[in-house]
Amino acid sequence: MTQYIITPEAIKDLKMITDYLAQNNLKSAEQLLKQFNKKCYYLVQFPKIGRSYHHIRPSLRGLPLNGYIIFYRLSQDTIEIMRVIKGNRDLGAIFNTDEEN
Repeated sequence: MTQYIITPEAIKDLKMITDYLAQNNLKSAEQLLKQFNKKCYYLVQFPKIGRSYHHIRPSLRGLPLNGYIIFYRLSQDTIEIMRVIKGNRDLGAIFNTDEEN
């Protein structure tokens, strides 16, 4: 893999998460973004490091991030960061809704 891209949905997720965290602790929000960037770097180096979520959507993989999951899929030369979602949410329902959009 040579690069990663972040979908508009994932950007929106990150914004909502960091806005929420920043209300109580700006440093916590900044730290989450640093960790997110570090995980994306690791994904470029080791694209299959994340767990398979094929039961939700074919080719979907996820990597944990402080109680959230970075969902991504692989193509020939790109990692597409699709969503960043709290791990305790109904992931199947979220991704089914995403397919409708």
